[in-house]
Amino acid sequence: MKLKISKISKVYPNGSVGVDGVNLDVDEGQLAVLLGPSGCGKTTLLRLISGLEVPDSGRIILDGFDITGWEPKRRDVAMVFQNYALYPHMTVKQNLEFGLKARGTDHVEREKAVDWAAGLLGLKEYLGRRPKELSGGQRQRVALGRAIVRRPKLYLFDEPLSNLDAELRMRMRGEILALHSRIQGTSIYVTHDQVEAMSLADIIFIMKEGSIIAFGSPKELYENPPDLFTAGFLGFPAMNLIEGTIGDGSFLSARGLKIRPGSYEMEMADSQEVVLGIRPEDLILADDGDISCEVSSVENLGHNILLLVNTADGESIKIVARGSFRVGDSVKVKFDSDKIIIFNKSTGCRLY
Repeated sequence: MKLKISKISKVYPNGSVGVDGVNLDVDEGQLAVLLGPSGCGKTTLLRLISGLEVPDSGRIILDGFDITGWEPKRRDVAMVFQNYALYPHMTVKQNLEFGLKARGTDHVEREKAVDWAAGLLGLKEYLGRRPKELSGGQRQRVALGRAIVRRPKLYLFDEPLSNLDAELRMRMRGEILALHSRIQGTSIYVTHDQVEAMSLADIIFIMKEGSIIAFGSPKELYENPPDLFTAGFLGFPAMNLIEGTIGDGSFLSARGLKIRPGSYEMEMADSQEVVLGIRPEDLILADDGDISCEVSSVENLGHNILLLVNTADGESIKIVARGSFRVGDSVKVKFDSDKIIIFNKSTGCRLY
């Protein structure tokens, strides 16, 4: 079901802004991810959609109906919480069917729904167990099952994997993605983990200080970030961001490093203060490189390595490379001019 949010705002009694005039559209069947740092308003927006919070202004339209003033039980929205929120005294089966019982679903339909959800999530052999007898991953599956068992119009996920270890998080991401493709439900997923966002999302909404500042597919936002915040927040390792000025068609960093983008003419005023951005994987180590650097750090990423190099001017640059390197090695670095992005330093907006 399609979700449309128009100019939603929430200000708390102490004056802090939870959400500030947010507009958001999620098409039917999409998995949308709200991505941003802690405290940016992601969970507040989710709670406004679910009806757990009341907005000060704006509208929430779900499946063509204005649900802004509806009680949570009328919205046909299911929410998966960060802490699982399972009933410890109930078995897995009782947890799964609790919401259906509360809605007055008859016994036969409850049995069918629980059997379907348990089969989908691999929980059939655990139906008689209580949450304390389950692993973290199994408890997360029960939380997911309780959300999907009644097949709501909209699924809301509030950082559901944050309590799991790295390996289990990766496995559960795959399970959530597979589950989404099978149930074809419209979903909104909240996270501060950009790897999680990139791997799950059909569309990402970047949030900062209560507002959505950018949105697009993971590929679009990664390759063409519209602003400095998105460029620095999305991607691991993070994009290299070097402050400087434009002059004579070249970029001059604050420390004196000179780079000529080369493949395009920058229509900008000389001496304009800018930030040059380039992804670590778009820097090339080559004998005919543009600048000479010294390796100051080597981090093994598995199939690649992450180098931190220092230029003669004192700039530190991250490079994703392959091969064998040691601290103190001399390397030459070539900038892929087609991958260079220029941002306005004062506004953070992309210039080129």
